[in-house]
Amino acid sequence: MAGIAACADSGSPALREVPVFEGAVDLEVGEVEGEDPYLFTIIGSVVADDRGRLIVADYQTHEVRVFEPDGRFAFRFGGQGEGPGEMTNPCCMTFGPDGLLWVRESYRYSAFSLGAAGAEYVRGLRSVNAASNLIAPVTFDAEGRLVDLGMPAGETRFTRFHLGPGTAVDTVPMSASGEQATGSSQIDVMVGDQAFSFFVYQPFGPLWLHGHGPEGRWATAVSSAYSVTLHHPDRSTSAIEDPLRGPELTPDERRRAQARIDREKERFDVREHPFGIPDRKPVLAGLFFDRAGRLWVEKTGVDGQEMREADVYRRDTLVARYRWPRRVSHRGSLWVTETTLYGTTRDSLDVRRAARVRFNRVPGRDQ
Repeated sequence: MAGIAACADSGSPALREVPVFEGAVDLEVGEVEGEDPYLFTIIGSVVADDRGRLIVADYQTHEVRVFEPDGRFAFRFGGQGEGPGEMTNPCCMTFGPDGLLWVRESYRYSAFSLGAAGAEYVRGLRSVNAASNLIAPVTFDAEGRLVDLGMPAGETRFTRFHLGPGTAVDTVPMSASGEQATGSSQIDVMVGDQAFSFFVYQPFGPLWLHGHGPEGRWATAVSSAYSVTLHHPDRSTSAIEDPLRGPELTPDERRRAQARIDREKERFDVREHPFGIPDRKPVLAGLFFDRAGRLWVEKTGVDGQEMREADVYRRDTLVARYRWPRRVSHRGSLWVTETTLYGTTRDSLDVRRAARVRFNRVPGRDQ
C-alpha cells in the first residue's frame, strides 16, 4: 500500500513536489444550425487518431464523424443497422493494439480501419455481457484481448469479460455487489396490482467508481474516501490513500438536495426517504486512465469552481496534477494524453460540441 500524506486544507500531497498543468479549450466542433456534419444529437465519446483528427460518435444518428485537427469535417461512416459497417447507438471508442478503431454499440463491437478519406469495416465481436446499450470504456488487456465491461446474466454486478480467440472468455469480477451498490437504496412500489422496485441515491452521497486503462489496467474506489485500488497488467494490486476530505455542502447545494428528496418522496409515495443530506460531498469525482497508462484521480470541486482537478499517478506514485475547465465533461470515458484531453461541452441552448483541451505546464506552480 502506498500512503500519500496530504494537507488537510488544500489536499496537496506534501511528500514530493509535482508539476502542475492547466488546460484551456482550443477547439470546439458543433453548431446551433448549419451544415449537417456539425449538428450533433448526443455525443457518445470523442477520441483522436495519430493524425490529430477528432473522431466523434453520435449516439442517435448511429454514426461516427471524423474531423481534421482544425475542426473541418472530413468524412463519416456507420448508419443504423446490424450489417457489417453499420451500427446502433455507438457510445464509446478506442484504438486497439491492432491499430483499428473499436466502437462499442448496443450489443457488439465493430472495428474499422481509418484512411485519409474514409473508413473500412474490418471485423466485429459480439458482447457477452447481459446489459445492452451500456455506456462503458473500451479497453484491451495485456494479452490484446478486448475487455467487455458489463453485467453477467441475472446479476447487477459490473464484471470485466476478457474476450479471447474464438469463444474464450476470462471473467474478472470487479468487486462485491454490495460495494458497487454504495449510496443507493431499493424502494418497492405497488402500481395497481403490480410490484415494482426502484433504486434511489443519496444526494451528494458516495458512489462506487471504476476506471479502465490500456494493457489491462483498472482501478476502483468508493467516492467518499480517497482510497483507490489499482490493478496492474501483471495482475498485482496496489493502493493509493490520502486523508483529504470532500468539500462542505453550500446552502444552495443543501436546498437542491432537499428538493430532490422531496420529489422522490412524492414520486414513490413514501413518508420517509432512505437517505438524509450529508455535511460534505464525496472527495472523489471520478477515475480514468490516459493513453500512457497513468491513473487520473479527479477530485470533487467546490460549488461554482471553474476548473476540474486530478492527481495523476504512474502506478502508485504521484507524478503530476492537471486542471481543466469544468464545462468539459464526458459520458463514457475521457480520451487523454500528457498534453491533450478530449471531451464534450453543452451550452444553455443544449447545443452539443466535441472539445479539445490543450495542457501547458504552469511555471513555478509545482506542488
